[in-house]
Amino acid sequence: MSIPDELLVDIADLVESEHSNQMSLTVVVGGAVITGRLAPEALWRRRVAEVLKDSDRLGPFAAAFVSPETDSGPPLKSGPPTHLHFHLARILQGSLGLPETGGMYRIALADVSAWTVGDLSYSDS
Repeated sequence: MSIPDELLVDIADLVESEHSNQMSLTVVVGGAVITGRLAPEALWRRRVAEVLKDSDRLGPFAAAFVSPETDSGPPLKSGPPTHLHFHLARILQGSLGLPETGGMYRIALADVSAWTVGDLSYSDS
């Protein structure tokens, strides 16, 4: 496992401490380009749990992300963040961003080989 970029860890830590979901970021992971907005882990967990709860087949998995009693997930680890939590994110493939509406991705900081600030998008022109 590689050592995460310290600046990227600092950005992830700011997102966690400010509880903001407005930081746009584009990363390269295993050759895939993923672009979207970062979210604090607790917010990301709640959103994933909401999607899972609405599914007849996947509803039971919501508990792994958020406890119904506390509306929060398992206790978050202390120390610097180890993962980026994207929402409204797309995997860029040619001139397409998949999924079109954006998805929820959790990416290990140590797996990021390149990154830039901002949300990349394509135009058809």
